[in-house]
Amino acid sequence: MKVQLSGITPEELNELITLVKGVHGFDFSDYGKASLTRRVSRIMSLKKLSFYELKHRIVNAEGFFQHFLEEVTVNVTEMFRDPNFYRSVNELVVPYLSTYQHVKIWTAGCSSGEEVYSLAILLREAGIKHKCFVYGTDINTEVLKEARKGIYSFRKIKSYAENYIYTGLKGSLTDHFTIMYDAATIHSELKQDTLFSVHNLVSDGVFNEFQLITCRNVFIYFDNKLQERILDLFYNSLAPHGFLCLGSKETIRSEAFRKKFKVINSKENIYQKIGI
Repeated sequence: MKVQLSGITPEELNELITLVKGVHGFDFSDYGKASLTRRVSRIMSLKKLSFYELKHRIVNAEGFFQHFLEEVTVNVTEMFRDPNFYRSVNELVVPYLSTYQHVKIWTAGCSSGEEVYSLAILLREAGIKHKCFVYGTDINTEVLKEARKGIYSFRKIKSYAENYIYTGLKGSLTDHFTIMYDAATIHSELKQDTLFSVHNLVSDGVFNEFQLITCRNVFIYFDNKLQERILDLFYNSLAPHGFLCLGSKETIRSEAFRKKFKVINSKENIYQKIGI
């Protein structure tokens, strides 16, 4: 059989979406088509698969769908990514959170845990970590295993330390890790009151009430219809006057949803829920 390396056609992509939904229950129909096409084509190219072979493996090859899912759900992250975001959260949101006895935080699409631990460090340095519980969720079970370990290469930590400096926090990133040889392990204190679990933003519903939700660099993979569905999920998951933090690259485009939030920082797209 001739191997197709040039990518996937729109018709084949729709066929693949229907197949995956029918066999594995994952619905990619509202993902951005251009982004999804690139990632599926990349898998076909790397594995040297024709479209027929790709479908066959998704249905029949043990473990292949998990690999497919990991490749399709991109996991690019780092600690204190976009330092100005953390500076804004520290200056505009943390003072509000500090007035609560208990604070629940949800980092949606947490990948391998860097954003959850960044928040934990920020909260620790603000002196309110002891009353905060941080949930990290992702669709990808493999990256969640890495998140629970909290072990990162020393090379990455050196890069993350540069981000940390620009947040304006007063400590040192390495204060929060135990470094041995070429790896760094997050301190156990920062793992306390954190929980990593599987959650599918496309199909799963509200699972708690939060004072703060962060979701960055995730919306770009969804079309407008799915973005609105997830915004509705976030709105219903927020406590009254809770904060939704999307970061500088994503925003609330829907006029209907913009009316439901007060803009706290327009550059970092930090919003506060209005009403109850």
